[in-house]
Amino acid sequence: MTKQVQQLDRVIIRFAGDSGDGMQLAGDRFTQETATFGNDLSTLPNFPAEIRAPAGTLPGVSSFQLHFADHDILTPGDAPDVLVAMNPAALKANIGDLPRGADIIANTDEFIKRNLTKVGYEQNPLEDGSLSGYQLHALPITSMTVKALETYDISRKEAERAKNMFALGLLSWLYNRPAEGTMTFLESKFARRPEIMEANKAAFRAGWNYGETTETFSVQYEVKPSTMVPGTYRNITGNTALAYGLIAASRRSGLPLFLGSYPITPASDILHELAKHKRFGVRTFQAEDEIGGVGAALGASFGGALGVSTTSGPGMALKAETIGLAVSVELPLIICDIQRAGPSTGMPTKTEQADLLMALFGRNGESPVAVVAPATPADCFDIALEAVRIAVKYRTPVIILSDGYLANGSEPWRIPEVADLPRLRDEFSFSSPDEWRGDGDQPGFLPFKRNPQTLARPWAIPGTPGLEHRIGGIEKADVTGNISYDPGNHDKMVRLRQAKIDGIASDIPKLEVDDPGGDAKVLVLGWGSTFGSIGAAVRRVRLAGGKVAQAHLRHLSPLPANLGEVLAAYDKVLVPEINLGQLALVLRGRYLIDVISYNRVRGLPFRAAELAGVIQDVIADV
Repeated sequence: MTKQVQQLDRVIIRFAGDSGDGMQLAGDRFTQETATFGNDLSTLPNFPAEIRAPAGTLPGVSSFQLHFADHDILTPGDAPDVLVAMNPAALKANIGDLPRGADIIANTDEFIKRNLTKVGYEQNPLEDGSLSGYQLHALPITSMTVKALETYDISRKEAERAKNMFALGLLSWLYNRPAEGTMTFLESKFARRPEIMEANKAAFRAGWNYGETTETFSVQYEVKPSTMVPGTYRNITGNTALAYGLIAASRRSGLPLFLGSYPITPASDILHELAKHKRFGVRTFQAEDEIGGVGAALGASFGGALGVSTTSGPGMALKAETIGLAVSVELPLIICDIQRAGPSTGMPTKTEQADLLMALFGRNGESPVAVVAPATPADCFDIALEAVRIAVKYRTPVIILSDGYLANGSEPWRIPEVADLPRLRDEFSFSSPDEWRGDGDQPGFLPFKRNPQTLARPWAIPGTPGLEHRIGGIEKADVTGNISYDPGNHDKMVRLRQAKIDGIASDIPKLEVDDPGGDAKVLVLGWGSTFGSIGAAVRRVRLAGGKVAQAHLRHLSPLPANLGEVLAAYDKVLVPEINLGQLALVLRGRYLIDVISYNRVRGLPFRAAELAGVIQDVIADV
């Protein structure tokens, strides 16, 4: 059947079903093929915290949203153009996000009375006219999948599980996606069960063929590849990018990478990924708890390795004492906090930016550390390199504040040339007795004699002749490192440690402001994962004729040296955050500027349309 092919510049698709329906797998495969095709893309996986949430219930709905386009995009999109709903719960949980006229592909086999009642539907929404404002495609996806696989030597239950591949095949045909990568993936995934592999491949082909032959879909859509900077690209999630960045930093610094970690959502994938790369000298240690993980990482740093520990909010609370110890002994240590919604266990699979104040101040005593935050999933690679650069050069713990949205979301990443990566080995040297030896008044090795430029103390590897020194959390005497309870010495050491962190400001880029006309009166300032939402909102406002400037912070401790000048240059400064105003609080206290704080803590990223409306209101009030 010859069908019309319609060109689109962008599409937002959401796969939704039970947590056991394979929606994350279907969405990920569609994403990988879309990346191979050459579209720009952004994804938003959204799933329950339970491994197998109650079937057919609203809390058990798992979804995967993909926004792909023939041009540069910044977010997974506000509202889906297409919803694949595998059951009534998936429809009810997501229908509120759909604009009128959107396509709904619903699996009619699951719209039975028991499932409808479970989520509060008195009538079948596929039949009562309540969806008349949408383009409804009611298909018996489960039945068609089972029918397509009836010749395969598998159980009915195993056949039903392949319905996600049927849906993937249908959507792949509808949007003209490649199929070769999915076939290769299935061959690899089910290599030990060839009958299941062939069944899933057949289900995919059945979905594809259904789209090609049915009259239900009279139009096939095409989204052309995006124009990108030449290079080699791959699709990457934030956690994978962070793991690769740590490996690259290890290689560029010549330091063996040691990860001491305890599994916690959404940080665990970093542990899983790093464990695959022993050939690069990576050692991973799954500790018995969060304290053991960070303690092992600090011990690795003491021994001359690149010590890293990964966690999320609750784990950060447990690591606080050891981070304070790293501040006291002045050793490099990388702590990756993949933030999630709290407090306590909170919503483990949802995103939030609420650990900023904990990262800045959440330790006993005056305990300053450097804090950096990636802006996009791909930027997690670069921020890992930057964190290691700062840690080894200044002998300090560095906290990386990523979050669940960046960790699980994905985008195309241009793989850098090795020669373009920073030479981190040039940033430091291990200590030698001659380099840090004292004089007649203070003979021998001086473990707290500082580099006059960085204020970093020597990194003395234990067991090296001539570098014997005291180590521990009790206050040290300046220069000699002897235990000291002297009030004046303590005051001096506290100020030196703070001055060391403050001095990093001269070694990081100044804050860049995107203000095309140079005459905007309103600045939107963000940090971390709000970059995409803010950027998309600013684009909308500018297209509507509004004048607005945008800036984004990647360094949060210390803040860029010119931040005060930037803030003072605008009549109004809007700070959107997925918390209750933590950066805004810091800016008000430090720069005495009454920034406008805009906050949402729903476990989801901002919507661009929502932020655009807020920006327009601020502009109108100037």
